[in-house]
Amino acid sequence: MQCPVLAVDAQRPAAEAIARAAEILRSGGLVAFPTETVYGLGANALDANAVAKIFVAKGRPATNPIIVHVATIDDANNLVSVWPSIAQRLAERFWPGPLTLVLPRAACVPDAVTAGGPTLGIRMPAHPVAHALLQACRLPIAAPSANRSTELSPTLPGHVLAGLGDRIELLLDSGPTAGGIESTVLDLTTNPPRLLRPGLATIGEIEAEIGPIDRGPSDARIARSPGQMRRHYAPNTPIEVVTKSKARVAELTEQGLRVGWMTHMDGERLAAVKITLPSDAIGYAAQMYAALHQLDDASLDRIIVEMPPEGDDWLAIHDRLHRACVGA
Repeated sequence: MQCPVLAVDAQRPAAEAIARAAEILRSGGLVAFPTETVYGLGANALDANAVAKIFVAKGRPATNPIIVHVATIDDANNLVSVWPSIAQRLAERFWPGPLTLVLPRAACVPDAVTAGGPTLGIRMPAHPVAHALLQACRLPIAAPSANRSTELSPTLPGHVLAGLGDRIELLLDSGPTAGGIESTVLDLTTNPPRLLRPGLATIGEIEAEIGPIDRGPSDARIARSPGQMRRHYAPNTPIEVVTKSKARVAELTEQGLRVGWMTHMDGERLAAVKITLPSDAIGYAAQMYAALHQLDDASLDRIIVEMPPEGDDWLAIHDRLHRACVGA
């Protein structure tokens, strides 16, 4: 049975809908809700049994930690054992917004949230619906993306229903999310801070605030952030990211394959399902998952993606596309 869906205004969500969602969270249930990045699957972050339901619903490995969402900086302080000045500086600059900070966890945080590790990823979402929900339930909300593990993240309510509609108690529907890809994750337990996952907050913006950060891979034995698995954010249809996509599409269609083509460049049409995304990184990110969902639902044999431009602004997009191709 599909879960109930409550339509809520993205800017002024109705108090009744938010109150219903908050009560489900306080009772240990699961609620899908929009953030400025993607739709999240929320549970009471302080209730180990509620958090365990997230892993069951998503089929998520227990080794993959979950980001916790908070309403205020003071709420963040209550969930970590150390709140350094650099965390305060970044929170004041980027929160509410798509930057997750990794810090030493407090004892009140269940092991399930952190994959048993010593650190916690935490952020303050900017979406009015997410903010209203956090204020109403008066709890920190553990919330990974509202999709099956390793599959495409949801940016539309329909994406959530297709993957998790029979596994959750409620979906708050406020239409498409604006950002389109997940938050940037920055580990503040290292010096200099280490980038664990590129996202909507760009490296340039972060380094302008605190100076150079480490872009190398983490050597932590236990993952400190989601988005570290080799295959992630992936459609079910095999996908390739290539520099000469037009030629590759032509080659595959000549073989009789049904091909989807995602590109950021205008050009002639081929015998393929083509989606042209914006040529700027912000616009591309906002539409990328929705385009991949559309192609994945089109009963295709292959999805071909034109390699996006290089540069720090495109780093998160390259990361998601690379992980989508692993094992494809």
